[in-house]
Amino acid sequence: MSSPSAPVELMSPLPTWYRATARDLPWRRQAFHDEFGAWGVLVSEFMLQQTPVTRVIPHLEAWLARWPTPTAMSRASTADVVRQWANLGYPRRALWLHRAAVEITDRHGGIVPPDVDALLALSGIGDYTARAVAVFAYGDRHPVVDTNTRRVLARAVEGRAHPAPPSRRDLDLMTSLLPLSREEAAEFNAAAMELGATVCTARSPRCELCPLAGGCAWLAAGRPDTGDERRRQATYEGSDRQARGAVLRLLRDLSPAAAPLHIVLPDWPDARQRDRAIDSLIADGLAEADGESLFLPR
Repeated sequence: MSSPSAPVELMSPLPTWYRATARDLPWRRQAFHDEFGAWGVLVSEFMLQQTPVTRVIPHLEAWLARWPTPTAMSRASTADVVRQWANLGYPRRALWLHRAAVEITDRHGGIVPPDVDALLALSGIGDYTARAVAVFAYGDRHPVVDTNTRRVLARAVEGRAHPAPPSRRDLDLMTSLLPLSREEAAEFNAAAMELGATVCTARSPRCELCPLAGGCAWLAAGRPDTGDERRRQATYEGSDRQARGAVLRLLRDLSPAAAPLHIVLPDWPDARQRDRAIDSLIADGLAEADGESLFLPR
C-alpha cells in the first residue's frame, strides 16, 4: 500500500470525483438558488443539522412553498412554525429559524446577510451555518467544516479513525487545503462533505471507492482503531426526547385547540418523565399552559 501524501496533493482528486458522483440534491441546483437565494440555503442548513438528507427534502420543499422568503416566515405564528416542522426532530430549530427570519426582516430588509459576523448575530446560527451560507449562497471563500468533513480530514490527513472534538484546528487545516479560487473553494468544501457522507462514513467506510485511497494516512496505516472521543447520544427509545416528541405531536394534532392536561399522555410509562417533558417544552417556548390545558404557542 502506498504511503500518505502531502495534504494538498492528497486532496487533489476530490473535485473531479465530486463532479462525477455528487448526489442531485435540491440545494445544489441552480434553479433552487434562483428561486430562493440565500434563504433557501439557510433553511436547508437548519434542517440538515443532525437530520438525514432523505428526511429533510420533503420538509424543505413544503417549508419554502409556504414561506419562500424570510419576510413571509416572519409573519407566521409560532404555532404555525412548530406545526410545519412536524417530525423533523430537535424542534427548537424551528423557533430559532423563525426568530432569525424576524431578525433578517427587521435588521436586513428581508435579505439574508452575506457577512459571516452578521450571520452569527442571528438566532440559532453558529459557526458552521454562518460559513455554509456565506460560501454556498454567496460564494465567499471560507472553510466549511461539518462532522463529515472532520472525519475525512482526520482519516486522510491525520491517520485517525475518528476526529477529535471540534476545534479551531479543523478550520485552519481546511483553510490550508482550499483552492484560491472562490468557486473552486466552494466546490471543494461541498466535495469534502459529500465524501464523508457517502464514502468515508463513520461506521462502514467504503475505502475501495474513495478517490483519496492512494494517499490516505489512515488506510496506509491499516485502518487502526485510534479511539473515538465523540460524545455519544443517548438512545431515543425511552428517553426524555421521545417523551417530548410525543407531547409535541399531540399538540400539533390538536392545534389550534388546547389539550386538557389530563389527556396529555395519561398512559406514559413514566409519569415523572412525561411531566419533565411538558415542563421542558414550556421552558423552551415550544408549548404554553394555562393551568388546565397545554397548547402550542400562540
